[in-house]
Amino acid sequence: MYEFDPTRIGKANQLAAEGIAPWPHGLAVSHTAHGVRRAVEAFEQAARVGLAEDAPVDLAPMGADFVIGGRLLFKNEMGKAGFGRLLDRTERIQIYAKRDLLGEEAFALWKKLDLGDIVWVRGALMRTRTGELTVQARELRLASKCTRSLPDKFHGMSDPEMRQRQRYVDLFVNDEARAVFLTRSRIVSYIRRFFEGHDFVEVETPMMHAIPGGATARPFITHHNALDMDLYLRVAPELYLKRLVVGGMERVFEINRNFRNEGIDQTHNPEFTMLEFYEAWQTWEGLMDRTEDLVSGLVRTLFDGKTAVPFGELTLEFGGRWRRARYAQLVAEALSLPEAQVYDLAALERVWRRKHPHLTEENIPTTIGKFWEKVFDVDVEKHLVQPTFVTHFPIEISPLARRNDENGELADRFELFIAGREIANGFNELNDPVDQAARFGEQARAKAGGDVEAMHFDADYIDALSFGLPPTAGEGLGIDRLVMLLTDCQSIRDVILFPTRRLVTPDGV
Repeated sequence: MYEFDPTRIGKANQLAAEGIAPWPHGLAVSHTAHGVRRAVEAFEQAARVGLAEDAPVDLAPMGADFVIGGRLLFKNEMGKAGFGRLLDRTERIQIYAKRDLLGEEAFALWKKLDLGDIVWVRGALMRTRTGELTVQARELRLASKCTRSLPDKFHGMSDPEMRQRQRYVDLFVNDEARAVFLTRSRIVSYIRRFFEGHDFVEVETPMMHAIPGGATARPFITHHNALDMDLYLRVAPELYLKRLVVGGMERVFEINRNFRNEGIDQTHNPEFTMLEFYEAWQTWEGLMDRTEDLVSGLVRTLFDGKTAVPFGELTLEFGGRWRRARYAQLVAEALSLPEAQVYDLAALERVWRRKHPHLTEENIPTTIGKFWEKVFDVDVEKHLVQPTFVTHFPIEISPLARRNDENGELADRFELFIAGREIANGFNELNDPVDQAARFGEQARAKAGGDVEAMHFDADYIDALSFGLPPTAGEGLGIDRLVMLLTDCQSIRDVILFPTRRLVTPDGV
């Protein structure tokens, strides 16, 4: 049973007993706080024509019918008058409550208001002696009673876990949190406009899959009672999006959730947002160019034409041509080997053991592709600070990518790294159904051998490829990680409105 704050709920009951509805409906507003400010700025600019720039302007001609509503976050009572600050969806604005203007009943309600209450005000506009724009209340109503005490006004809501659990409080207490999520919305909006401007069609594909696919990851499992079958929350939309390309939808994109039953850390949440797009008659090199255009244009839009972005102690530069480096080249540099020798498994193991003697007891990879992946994860990735496209991945760790024509052990694949983190993954799509069936077979054998992240064999997808997939390139880009970079947030949980957290019961367990 939920226990309400007895003092706050008691105030709500007392107001109701006095005939004041604690949670009324039917109250409308005419302006946002920002809208009021813009209206005043336009009025003052017109009124100052021919006057000194700092000449005072009488706002009385604007009238007394400005209606606003917002959460009361500050209140200062001074006998027969008082000031408050309301926060709506745009910004804060000051209100002035005076008994002579409001009348006894409304002023008595003003005196009873608590911080956190949502308030409706109608009034005229004025500026105080300090020049602060203020709504001079002529009417005042309670729009919604707050029955919880707000966080301490001096310390705010600073505990990261509490901010994530109670995001609804974090958003109106912490301006920086609200700014992050408003920026996130702008980022997603820009991405949609970008792809629509390049003749892509936005689509929605299933969230529940009979066969999980599109990525090597451990899925969440659920059960459908009517069909009596297990279903999986999708780990990626890739295979469905490529089915659409087979069907003739040659440019498609989707911005939506993926779910992976894996660990939680600074860059991983079990539920996360991805952009995936697929383009027929395109190559992976073309996708790298498109990704540069997308992200650099986004950065310029968010940062008023600038391309340098602060991220912690780093400054990330998104202008100019981004670095492109081969996977084998980076592995060779990390191990101080000639690039030709990274294809020699014995040489790799020898140098690795010498460089990391404390790791020699763990399982040593027995294939070139897996060894490269281990070296990359330990010694390469963290050093890729400025935007870098890593290209030519081992085919062994690229089960859906097309083989490179010059070296069949490599894939026509890239990943984008920024600030030591993977941001995007793209490749020329494998459109040979025979090769794809063989790779699915390898994945299925790995799964049977205990690899929980290996893919299933998807016969329906092979059927789709058998009808013919045109030459196509596709890419997935992590929205959450991109937002982290562009809002200077170090944890993915700070850019997801409601990140996955352990359930806390009423007794705190």
